[in-house]
Amino acid sequence: MSEQLPEGGIVLSPAEIEALDARWSSCWTPSEVARRLKGVTAPWAVAAGWALDLFRGKQTREHGDLEIAIPAARFPEIRLPGYIFDAVSSGRIWENATDEVLAATHQTWLRDPATDNYLVDVFREPHDGDTWICRHNETIRLPYTEIIRRTADGIPYLAPEIVLLFKAKHTRPKDETDFAATIPHLTDGQRTTLTELIARTYPGHRWLDDLPETYIRCV
Repeated sequence: MSEQLPEGGIVLSPAEIEALDARWSSCWTPSEVARRLKGVTAPWAVAAGWALDLFRGKQTREHGDLEIAIPAARFPEIRLPGYIFDAVSSGRIWENATDEVLAATHQTWLRDPATDNYLVDVFREPHDGDTWICRHNETIRLPYTEIIRRTADGIPYLAPEIVLLFKAKHTRPKDETDFAATIPHLTDGQRTTLTELIARTYPGHRWLDDLPETYIRCV
């Protein structure tokens, strides 16, 4: 993925960015996106806050949108007929994004042209074949088979330790809430993995105080 953003796009003011929330009011649920993507063989998965709720088996808070992750090279497999993908980055939107724009960004919003509402936020993730590469730390590389879990009814979602690694970057209020609510449900192995991932990516992060001290001492 290029670090140089392409020309063009619509530059949004802070007020316009805030107003976008209303356009997510009719976003899909995890079950709806799973229905729409039935038959897609690419290793896609629900991400972010919804993934943690799927892990816990119930919705624990309101979600302003729905995010899914997919290997960047396999993004064409989820091009749904009748809908448009807009690319977003750094406060800009490229409507009906071209391949050039897609190659230089990683976040894509699926838009219903009939209403102009957004339905799902797609992260096009770096990867090496069937190996996922963490955008925030390229030394972290894991097989998709290890980071994707499924609910009892088959909805794929990112493993909680991967979701919390991403949330550790910003630690917004909702990220803090998700961390505190999820940690008690992790197995010892998941807690150790999360500790390793955060320690490698964000040394000294305050969340490490609530994770296994035995691992921190040997990093």
